[in-house]
Amino acid sequence: MTLPVFYSFRRCPYAMRARLALRSSGTAVELREVLLRDKAPEFLDASPSATVPTLVQGDGDVLDESLDIMLWALDGNDPEGWLTPETGSRDAMLALIEAMDGPFKESLDRYKYGTRYPGCDPLEERAKAAAILRGLEEQLQPGGYLFGGRISLADMAILPFIRQFANTDRAWFDGEDWPALRVWLERFETSERFAAIMDKYPKWQSGDAVTVFGD
Repeated sequence: MTLPVFYSFRRCPYAMRARLALRSSGTAVELREVLLRDKAPEFLDASPSATVPTLVQGDGDVLDESLDIMLWALDGNDPEGWLTPETGSRDAMLALIEAMDGPFKESLDRYKYGTRYPGCDPLEERAKAAAILRGLEEQLQPGGYLFGGRISLADMAILPFIRQFANTDRAWFDGEDWPALRVWLERFETSERFAAIMDKYPKWQSGDAVTVFGD
């Protein structure tokens, strides 16, 4: 059987969240690790946006948005109930993810990569992102997760970006008054789930043996 082909980059938070959903759903794919500074021509041919993650299905259909890959995998099999949170709804989760992918991610990029954005103030952008995280802190306090007392789609779609934000200046992050947020992130970073999606793979090139991921 021909597996869907999944182009990934280990450290990319978008690719991380796609891998999290593939693994939770037990969806087997052929993983091809992309080197962003030297992208394989097969990847460039497959991805309209030339960005990871990209998933090429058996019928040739292409998904090159990480959230679309998550939903595709989980709509096929969702044994942990990520799409049916304890509180709230699928639509509420998608709305929160959209908000984090928008204003929060914009400030995160300008904080972490300030030199790429002439005229921006990284500390001002950090403050904007922190204000958003304080809203998450309130949402996390009742049950420890964003939509109740267990993992949902929203947690796994957002946590890779919280990790990226925290690691920009970990001492500052750990000194802020958001205990539920810190516990939520630490639980994720120290989990077997996270370790399992962070294995290192060599850059893929045509002719390499198939690497199966997700089952």
